[in-house]
Amino acid sequence: MKGNKELLIVLNSLLADELTAINQYMVHSEMCENWGYGKLHMAIRKQAMDEMHHAEWLIERIIFFDGAPTVSTLNAMKIGKTVREMISNDNGDELAAVHAYNKAIKLAQEVGDQGSVDLLTKILKMEEGHVDWAEMQRAQIEQMGLENYLAGQNATPAS
Repeated sequence: MKGNKELLIVLNSLLADELTAINQYMVHSEMCENWGYGKLHMAIRKQAMDEMHHAEWLIERIIFFDGAPTVSTLNAMKIGKTVREMISNDNGDELAAVHAYNKAIKLAQEVGDQGSVDLLTKILKMEEGHVDWAEMQRAQIEQMGLENYLAGQNATPAS
């Protein structure tokens, strides 16, 4: 099925955002693992897995529209040097993602593509969850102090 050309461009742009997020989250996750912050490692790793699902769903949608998914394009990554920088960078990117998905949903509505509206809304809600998580981490750091926050991150949660 042929899709709207403008929407296909937007879907590919969102795909680049998701592929970038996967890589950034994986680097941050592994840095936390290396520093011994097992809980934080697993929490960030889970977000990377969410982004992988988003990328997969976008690829499926682009292919459904007879488009060509662009998987070779990444945006600039913002790798934090500290846990505080990681959370701040990831939160900024997630806020940008929420904005981008809202804008894409509006376009999908304008072109009468309810299937894309539904998919983009599903992803948007997950991205809002990522924003909420980062905001909680920032609040905990502010309230407890960085050292106390990090002391609680060093155990690996039970599976």
